[in-house]
Formats: sequence, structure tokens, C-alpha cells
Amino acid sequence: MNTTAQPPLPTNIPEYLEHLRRSLAGADPALIQDALYDAEEYLRSELAENPGKTEAEVIAQVASSYGAPEEVADIYRDTEVKVQTALRTPPSRPRRSVFGKFFGVVAEPRTYAALFYMLLSLATGVFYFTWVVTGISLSIGLAVLIIGIPFAILFFGSVRMLSLLEGRIVEVMLGERMPRRPLYSNRGKPLMARIGELFADPRNWSSMLYMLLMLPLGIVYFTIAVTLLSLSLSFILAPIMVWLGIATMGAGSGDWMYFTIENGVLFSSLGIMALPLMLVLGVLMLFGTLHVARGIGYMHGQFAKRLLVKSAQYG
Repeated sequence: MNTTAQPPLPTNIPEYLEHLRRSLAGADPALIQDALYDAEEYLRSELAENPGKTEAEVIAQVASSYGAPEEVADIYRDTEVKVQTALRTPPSRPRRSVFGKFFGVVAEPRTYAALFYMLLSLATGVFYFTWVVTGISLSIGLAVLIIGIPFAILFFGSVRMLSLLEGRIVEVMLGERMPRRPLYSNRGKPLMARIGELFADPRNWSSMLYMLLMLPLGIVYFTIAVTLLSLSLSFILAPIMVWLGIATMGAGSGDWMYFTIENGVLFSSLGIMALPLMLVLGVLMLFGTLHVARGIGYMHGQFAKRLLVKSAQYG
């Protein structure tokens, strides 16, 4: 009879977490962060409930229920596949032609979510930028006072919560898997050690960098979205308004491809020929805008993951 030797159980919690990290190698970094948080929270709560036992005894006790690191890793991988399958929108029919791929973007729900994120990013960018600049300025200014350290601790804690919130927004709108748990904070450690970890954690600093960059990025995203949507919708609606009698046609300045609307009159150097041409250009620009939104959504999702997910998970 063939038997597979099981690896020995870890003897302490850090070793258990390291085994779990290695077992999840290649998985999504956000998934790894969630798994490590859940495992550490569970193990430390069991250790607190059994003060007379060592970490090795607690790990051996819960191995049958929670599982060894390899078993927990397999469970998380399987669960992630099921959750992502349930949350993912039904895939659209594959399109092989160039025209099908270009115009098929209109049937992708993620397209509109990415476009909405581009519009929303201006508001979130202003808020994040203001929060971080104000928090850093007050933390430095109050450093000489007794309330300086408590204020800085609260500010860094708020950055962690805001980064988690932004991660949820990114995952819902852009479809990029982000952490659903915060970084674990061991309440059993001495207070000064926990404060030191809070300030030394590079993820807090990269999260603040992300929030500062969201202001210029939000301005760029909002400007691109509004400009392209305005141009494409204007080119689509102008000929329709003329055909419906809402606007009239006038002579343009003679410049090639000259279009303008003044006081309800559409002026064009191409005369009546401009109407179908404008409509076609508007439709092409509108679909092009949707493709731009999808591309920006994908790139921003990767950017957010690099700055908001614990960097150690990428090793």
C-alpha cells in the first residue's frame, strides 16, 4: 500500500503562516493576504482561549478542524475559483472579426463600470489627496505636542481603512482582485511594537503615495472621459437634431472638415454631406471611448494592486 508522508506541522504561528504563504505561491497576492489574515486571526484567537498551551500544541489541536497549511491553501484556491465564477458576469460570445471585437465592447458590463470609475476618480482623488496632505501636515505640526503621536497613529490607521475601501471599489468596478481583509494587527504584542510596525509598514507609505497620485490621475481620467463622451455624443446628436428640425444647416468657413454649432445652427464646410459623416464619426468615437475606458480600467487595476496590496506577497 502506497502512503504519502505528510510534512510535519509547524511549531509556531509565524512558521505556520510562512508555510501557508509558500503553499499559496503563484496565487493572487490579494488572496494570499486574505488567507494569511484569516489564518493568523484564527490561530491567535485559539491561542488566547488556551493560555496553558504552547503554540505548537494549539496548532496540533486545530489542525484537524482548520487544517494544515497545505490543506488550507487548497481550500482557499478552490473557494476563490467558486467565488470568482459566481461573481463574474456571463461571458459574451467570442468575436473573431475586427468589427465584432470593436463594436462588441458595448455588450461588456465591465466597460461601463470602468467608465464610471473614470468619472468618479476625480471626487475620490480630491478626497484622498486632501486627507493625506492634511493628515501628514497635522502629524508633523503636532509632533511637538503630546497629542502628536496619538493623532499620527489614528491617521495611519485611517490610511489602512481607506486603502481597503479603495480596494473594494477597484475590485467591484474594474474587476481586479483586491484584499478583502486588512493587514493583521496582533493585539497581543506590546503597544510600542505595534506602533512601530504601523509606521514601518511600507504598505502604509505606498498607500499614501497612491492616494496622492489619485488627484492628478483623477483629473486625467475625468478629463478624458468627459471630453471623449462630449465630442462623440455631439457628433451623433447634431445630425439627428438637423434631421428632426431642432437645428438648421448653415454654410461653414470653408475649412476642410469644419464643424460647429452656433445658436442652434450647424455650420459645416461639407454642407449636407456633413450629416452622415458626423454621425459615423460620432459612433466610431463613442465605441473608441469605451475601449479607452476598458484599457484605462485594466491599467489602473494593476497600478492599484501594486501599491495597495502587501508587497511581500509578490515575492
